[in-house]
Amino acid sequence: MATALLPSSPQSGASWGLRLATFALWVLAGASLVYWGLRLTQRPLPPAAAVAPPAVPAPDAQALGVLLGVPSAVAVTSAAAPEAVPGSRFALVGVVAGRHSGGGAALIAVDGKPPKPYRVGMQVEPGLVLQSVGAREARLGAALGGASAHVLSMPVPPGGMAAQR
Repeated sequence: MATALLPSSPQSGASWGLRLATFALWVLAGASLVYWGLRLTQRPLPPAAAVAPPAVPAPDAQALGVLLGVPSAVAVTSAAAPEAVPGSRFALVGVVAGRHSGGGAALIAVDGKPPKPYRVGMQVEPGLVLQSVGAREARLGAALGGASAHVLSMPVPPGGMAAQR
């Protein structure tokens, strides 16, 4: 009697495909068990130490002066007197104005000393605050919203406004 190969017999090709698929599923199930077993038995990591934000360095007055076009502190000291408002102890050396933010900084020399950078809202002297900065001016007053006691202006460079472009 001849035996016919049935799809369910162990000798058929379809049976081997089913066996390989079953084997692959068992391998995946075992790998999943090993992964989660290792994951659950691991010790938790200690909490990370809080990192303090880096300190903001104080601005270098000479570097800011060079950035704004002042060659050196010696030249600023000798040139501070003509730039000062008559009768004023303050000389505006440079301005960095924030057009949209309303903020900015000014490089101001007080009493002929080398200029120092001041941000809007910082105290220039006791009772005197930098209120605002413009394109070529800075306003000083008692408080941010109050009336300006001093309006410092930068002199127009030789050659007028065309020399700036």
